[in-house]
Amino acid sequence: MAFQRTTLGAALALTLMAAAPAHAQTEIQWWHSMGGALGEWVNDLAKDFNASQKDYRIVPTFKGSYDESMTAAIAAFRAGNAPHILQVFEVGTATMMASKGAIVPVGEVMKKAGVSFDPNAYVPAVSGYYTAPNGQMLSFPFNSSTPVFHYNKDAFKAAGLDPEKPPTTWPEVALAAGKLKASGHKCPFTTSWISWTQLESFSAWHNVLFATKNNGFGGLDTRLAMNTPLHVRHIENLANMARSGLFVYKGRGNAADATFVSGECAMITGSSALYGNVTRNGKFGYGIGTLPYYPDVPGAPQNTVIGGASLWVMSGKKAEEYKGVAQFFAHLSKPEVAAASHQRTGYLPVTKASFELSDKSGFYKKNPGTDVSVTQMIRKTTDKSRGVRLGNFVQIRTIIDEELEGVWAGKKAPKDALDNIVKRGNEQLERFEKANKS
Repeated sequence: MAFQRTTLGAALALTLMAAAPAHAQTEIQWWHSMGGALGEWVNDLAKDFNASQKDYRIVPTFKGSYDESMTAAIAAFRAGNAPHILQVFEVGTATMMASKGAIVPVGEVMKKAGVSFDPNAYVPAVSGYYTAPNGQMLSFPFNSSTPVFHYNKDAFKAAGLDPEKPPTTWPEVALAAGKLKASGHKCPFTTSWISWTQLESFSAWHNVLFATKNNGFGGLDTRLAMNTPLHVRHIENLANMARSGLFVYKGRGNAADATFVSGECAMITGSSALYGNVTRNGKFGYGIGTLPYYPDVPGAPQNTVIGGASLWVMSGKKAEEYKGVAQFFAHLSKPEVAAASHQRTGYLPVTKASFELSDKSGFYKKNPGTDVSVTQMIRKTTDKSRGVRLGNFVQIRTIIDEELEGVWAGKKAPKDALDNIVKRGNEQLERFEKANKS
């Protein structure tokens, strides 16, 4: 009887314990646009943070391309069910800044949560882009990239080119492309993100304006300025290369990336973050060089501009949920976490400490070229090279794609295309200015 009572008592206690609610985790929804290998990286970041503590659970959700995720988030915000964290590409920065009431500045989130946050810990070229005129950091630097020159060392060897010496100027790119074509390569050179690599970063790299008002940083009344003789000269050179089969256009966005990874194209200007994909899936000797420039332009090369995306915190959430967001951002900022992300993906190290840690570990010596993106970005910027921050930038990039596709197809003169871009793009800027004058 005593044994039975003891057993029943123990069973009852266990039943009550099981029925008692466990400490509920606060869920944090994170919408992102990272697919493939980068999607695995994002999922791993969430898993690592979730395993490091018990109070919060980050739930990453892939929402399609950058354009698609931004559109989905705006619709979700209007419906009252936006995510806590939204990954937005740099092109959407001005739009997010103008979305008053929809976002909470990251500096404010960290401060209210009582989490240590020093904007000076981040790489200036990265943090500066996401900082308001009053000095407040608006979004959290996450996957920041910059354009670099990727090349196939095996293809270089086969063409009689030095695989350890990538071309550094545009005339050298044309000469290398000629040799690659002569050796049988049907796609000597291509590029992804045409506007970003061939106009935006091209302008900063040569220390000339892409748009007035210091590329949009100086006010909403900015207007496009990338139809100068230098810009026309560059697009004409690319058009000549396209006619000769030295430059092959492979589509909008990052569509060209796959053609480099597969070995179809031998050289590409694209995101530094292509590194992770090439090292994982490329079957050839791989090299990275700096973005090409014209050596007769005074002051070139200057610095390249930021790409990639940052994390924005959406408004209308509970205080406890914002604490979880702050803890997650603090986790991503840890030197060892940020350094591992940089080394795995090719994105820039977002903090100075993560760069120093990568350097001390010998990562750059073991992987030549991986420091190119960093050295291109950490040079002192000028008012012409800080970056490009425009309203309706997504629409402007679409206009650029449309007009330049006419050039690559041989249907439009480079100067006419650039003039049309300025005219059509300025209409978008005027529209944005009127809508956000207050």
